[in-house]
Amino acid sequence: MSESKFRLEIVTPTRHLVSEGVDEVTAPGVDGEFGVLVGHTPYLVELGMGELMYRIGNVETFLAVRRGFAEVGLDKVTILAEEAEFPTEIDLARAEKLLAEAEAKVGELLFSTESKEYLEAQAKLDRAINQVNVVKKHTK
Repeated sequence: MSESKFRLEIVTPTRHLVSEGVDEVTAPGVDGEFGVLVGHTPYLVELGMGELMYRIGNVETFLAVRRGFAEVGLDKVTILAEEAEFPTEIDLARAEKLLAEAEAKVGELLFSTESKEYLEAQAKLDRAINQVNVVKKHTK
């Protein structure tokens, strides 16, 4: 691998999505988006939910990711995500249907925001919003 690239590994509990030499990565951390370039200081960060981008040359590739961890080393970034999907893998109609259902459920439970049922509905809503946003932004 050239000195201008570093290894990116993206893994979920069910599959290994990416193993590439890349120039840049940006991802959603729980405290905000973070970016990595060659030679970045090593650290460990908790992933939030949102859009992950990696760049090879001038080509940017995007994924919808949800929760996990990113380990940044001197020459490698490992993303361990609960979920990660390329926009082309997401069924937009299904995601929009799940979004509508989750919005309705969250609305029903609005006065019990501490209940397990509400928290589960909110997590489904957040996931659906993320999927719809990433698909609409990165598919034609």
